[in-house]
Amino acid sequence: MEALEKEEVVRRSDNGLFEDKYMLDISQLTKIYPTPNGDYVVLDDLDLKVKHEEFISIIGHSGCGKSTLLTMIAGLNPISRGTIIADNQTIKGPGPDRGVIFQSPSLLPWMTAYDNVMLGVKQVFAHGTKKDRDDIVKYYLAKVGLEDAMHKKAKELSQGMQQRVGIARAFALKPKVLLLDEPFGMLDSLTRGELQDVLIEVWNQEKITAIMITHDVDESIFLADRVIMMTSGPRAKVGDILEIDFERPRLRKDVLEHPDYYKYREHLINFLEH
Repeated sequence: MEALEKEEVVRRSDNGLFEDKYMLDISQLTKIYPTPNGDYVVLDDLDLKVKHEEFISIIGHSGCGKSTLLTMIAGLNPISRGTIIADNQTIKGPGPDRGVIFQSPSLLPWMTAYDNVMLGVKQVFAHGTKKDRDDIVKYYLAKVGLEDAMHKKAKELSQGMQQRVGIARAFALKPKVLLLDEPFGMLDSLTRGELQDVLIEVWNQEKITAIMITHDVDESIFLADRVIMMTSGPRAKVGDILEIDFERPRLRKDVLEHPDYYKYREHLINFLEH
């Protein structure tokens, strides 16, 4: 197959047939850091498949390599061994097909919220018209509740509002995969809840494949279709996977009142405590 020759790899399923239902196919992924005392293996032969339009969360103890995994998918961290295939393309570096939302939004403080989002939009949609780019920026800033604050400088915005800009910026680039590295970890519980609602509302409309790192069990249950539990490092890998069988779109009240909610919560906590 010509596609295979070009390393546009489509992996085989167990029955030997080709299938493209997976947006991400991570196979035997290994990350090794050399040290004076020998190699330190962060991730060891990690396997994970993520479907198109699926939202997964990844939890595990600090130091188990969650963020390492995310930066490798983003193409920001070299792979020691194994492969990551995104939309049938082998990942070899960063690209606009993968958007990242970090714990800190890393905005340019002297620029407005509008200009911070426009920076990326100009690059990704360089061949679009000025009006097209303007419409994209304003649309996503409105979606995250910043319609009236888009012309304020980033340094004038609260931490929660800055993260809203970060969410708008990521979605505005129209990535195929959205990567979230504890995006609400530095926020107070009230703001965190508000931004979870903002994130899931925009995601429900865009339906971008999403992978979120979090330490918060409740957050992972509320947002995800599946929760991936990683074993403790070193040599971390996928230890367990929990299917979250709640209908979408989800309302927080309905999730908290669902008879399976505490069953899911207990399962995740038991894994983390052992």
